[in-house]
Amino acid sequence: MLNKVPEVTVWFWVIKILCTTVGESFADYINNTLGFGLTNTMLLFTAIFVVVLAVQMRAKRYIPFPYWLTVVVVSVAGTLYTDMGTDQLRIPLWVSSTVFAVLLAIVFGVWWLRERTLSIHSINTVPREAFYWLTVLVTFALGTATGDWTLELTNWTPGVSVLLALSLIVAIALLWKFGASPVLSFWLAYILTRPLGANLGDWLASPKVAVNAGDPVGLGLGTFLTSLVFLGAILATVIYLTVTRSDVVETYGATHSPAVTSSPHRERIALGGFAALAVATVALMLWAHTQPHQTCDPTGQSETMPACPKAALTANQMAATVAKYENFAQTAMTQDQAAQLTASHATVQKMRDDWDADATSLQAVNNTTWTLLDHQMDSVLKAYAIDHGNIRPAAPAQQEAELQVLLTELQQHKF
Repeated sequence: MLNKVPEVTVWFWVIKILCTTVGESFADYINNTLGFGLTNTMLLFTAIFVVVLAVQMRAKRYIPFPYWLTVVVVSVAGTLYTDMGTDQLRIPLWVSSTVFAVLLAIVFGVWWLRERTLSIHSINTVPREAFYWLTVLVTFALGTATGDWTLELTNWTPGVSVLLALSLIVAIALLWKFGASPVLSFWLAYILTRPLGANLGDWLASPKVAVNAGDPVGLGLGTFLTSLVFLGAILATVIYLTVTRSDVVETYGATHSPAVTSSPHRERIALGGFAALAVATVALMLWAHTQPHQTCDPTGQSETMPACPKAALTANQMAATVAKYENFAQTAMTQDQAAQLTASHATVQKMRDDWDADATSLQAVNNTTWTLLDHQMDSVLKAYAIDHGNIRPAAPAQQEAELQVLLTELQQHKF
């Protein structure tokens, strides 16, 4: 086979960042905006990844469309694997970052022992291409975990975090120009493009004003528009590369001389530069972590921060809280009976939001009762197709029945 990977030109890095931005914004759009659910979205894109990777592996040379389509899909899949561990399995981000870093080291180690090269200019056999795509998948997952961990440690906004990733990539490029190992420089920059693109996507898509305490703020384009703009930019770039073939390794090598010459001495000096860069980055993040900032969300509704602990409610507060949910249930039932389905859905959505916000306070009073009611609350949400992936809402009669059970349990099981 001819080399299956494009030449590393400026177009390579532009389109790679575009792909990572789409990976973040499109995953959020499918998962949250469309309500497909994290698990269903992860399974969907895993299946798509298998299909597009099979198409890519069958090719005998680099072809822009299948190659970059695979990168886009793997960027979404890698993002979802990390999100699955963080949101569903409650794995701390520092643990995810460590696990993926170790896994990446193992993949590199096995790749080197078998092939004696980690260069992307020699991806011309099936085993080497398999190692390459496995490495790409792990780098996306690692970049997602470390990027999210950075936000968690520093409490920076996505816009500020973009500057950190961008500065590190520029520093790596300067060390490469000095004479650092091109393979090491490439893979370090490749990993960093993931948090750069993800934070860029968050910054573009996030609302201009935070809805809940701790939520990111940005330009307010939304996940759909951000995904659409960047997918369009990717398509335009891929069409250009298909026509010009300017990133085909064999074509590029015949018309260009090496951009940088290196030597063992310069590579050793550059290793010291990489080490100093790592130390400076860790010091910066530790400093940011020690600065005063909010570490929990008092509303309990933020997707990026844990809810602040709340004291147990007094008897009067407890009675008022239970009455609030009885009123929610009764109102939604009345709206269903009047065929006001949109209004009923909005009422149940508001009930869900308040229930999540009150969870810690209710659990502090009586965790057993809260667990019982939370189970029935979930049955109501399932009937309304809220937080349950792509299922269809149940018939109004079934929604009323679930609300009636919740109302009865609220009246019978006192906190």
